[in-house]
Amino acid sequence: MTGDNYGNHFLGNTTFSGNPVFQTGENNHNHQTPARTEHATRTPARAEDHRADAVVITAISSEYTAVARHLSGPVGEVNARGTLFRTGTLRGARRTLRIALAEIGPGAVGTGVHVERALTTFDPAVLLFVGVAGGLKEDVRLGDVVVADAIYDYETGKDGEDDFRPRAKTAAPSHDAVQRARDVAARGEWQRRALSSPLPDPPRAFVKPVAAGSTVVAHERSRTAERLRRYCGDALAVEMEGYGFLHGAYLTFGTHALVIRGISDMLSGKTPGSDDLWQPIAAAHAAAFACAFLDLFDPGR
Repeated sequence: MTGDNYGNHFLGNTTFSGNPVFQTGENNHNHQTPARTEHATRTPARAEDHRADAVVITAISSEYTAVARHLSGPVGEVNARGTLFRTGTLRGARRTLRIALAEIGPGAVGTGVHVERALTTFDPAVLLFVGVAGGLKEDVRLGDVVVADAIYDYETGKDGEDDFRPRAKTAAPSHDAVQRARDVAARGEWQRRALSSPLPDPPRAFVKPVAAGSTVVAHERSRTAERLRRYCGDALAVEMEGYGFLHGAYLTFGTHALVIRGISDMLSGKTPGSDDLWQPIAAAHAAAFACAFLDLFDPGR
């Protein structure tokens, strides 16, 4: 496990009917469990407690856990009209931020709804989607990070008798967020935050377009893979939730939104068990980049 000591970490094994279990100590090696109060229950958060400097949304448990390991107490819990958020503290080298974190499940259908709930409840200056994605080009390798400067909704179009005519829509993050993401990638310091075993080749970060759709692309010769090559030729990665996420954020004035993905698989060369190996690594790298970004980004609100 690598990474500088950026504070205490809480993991995903909180029992919500009692007090959470924390991990503490430098580089996550030393553990302490705080005294537990028997039959302790959480009290609902007051309205004034619903605040966060940033909200991080994830789709699956490996992504959620990767971000949660960078957060420390005090830990809170907010139910935003059915979407459960945990709140914690991100202690960086430059600033300390209050973070709200949620795992919403995979797929694009409900992403915009969860975004709206996060924005209404917490009014954050920054909204991130952090997770894993599939690599589309040989430019990227497993474990690299791709930050979307644009996301293509590649499934929109007209399917005629003889061909498919794309009507792809594009969603973009804020210009300020993209500029800081390029700076974080250029600095190359984010790798030191990665809470995962080091790879033979250090992970790289790219700020490039990403394609998004509801189809799981399982083979490089599938129809969807061919459509991606033809109509999204400059996209480095493919995922499911990013377009709906950015579109939901676009509808709210004053919030900076960004999608950060770690590459966990490629269209070719997939093997059984590769997700179990690479998803936690890719998620850890995306979370490390996200934390470095939040430590440097000043939304100017």
